[in-house]
Amino acid sequence: MMASSGTVRRFALACIVAAVAVVIDQGSKALALEKLSETERIPLIGDLLGFQLAFNPGAILSLGSGVTWLLTLVGVAAVALIIFAATRTRSVTTALALGLILGGAIGNLIDRLFAPPAFGRGHVVDFLAYGDLFIGNLADVALGVGIVMLLIATFARRRNSALIGRGSAPHETQAEAIDR
Repeated sequence: MMASSGTVRRFALACIVAAVAVVIDQGSKALALEKLSETERIPLIGDLLGFQLAFNPGAILSLGSGVTWLLTLVGVAAVALIIFAATRTRSVTTALALGLILGGAIGNLIDRLFAPPAFGRGHVVDFLAYGDLFIGNLADVALGVGIVMLLIATFARRRNSALIGRGSAPHETQAEAIDR
């Protein structure tokens, strides 16, 4: 079965968004490695947000830090799954969301694969200090924004499907027509 031109365009959009996210993430990490310290925090918004270098062997909040190799394998599987999903997306919003998620996943996977201490067991470079809660990076931001976008798109689609099922569908807006 041949993919429609709309499907190809949405997949290309997801790939472009992912590539931009990876470039920005990796560039910001290189800058952080050059300019920041693990011991000194540079405040941006008081104690709420600042810059501080950290190396995370685990996932969010350092969970799984003893099995970094497993996190790398999960990252590879996640990237493959996201690419598969992006080849089948039916909306521009979902393509954008999957692009952000893919870019964030690849950005952190690059660190896992190539950063010290060893191939496949690398520690992720983090530098965005959120108070005393945790330190993250722009790949994490892309992941978070992409997930929120995907959830909103999913709930909106389900809501519209439910309205259509009840026979009270709202008129299609110009944004919804473009999103097709």
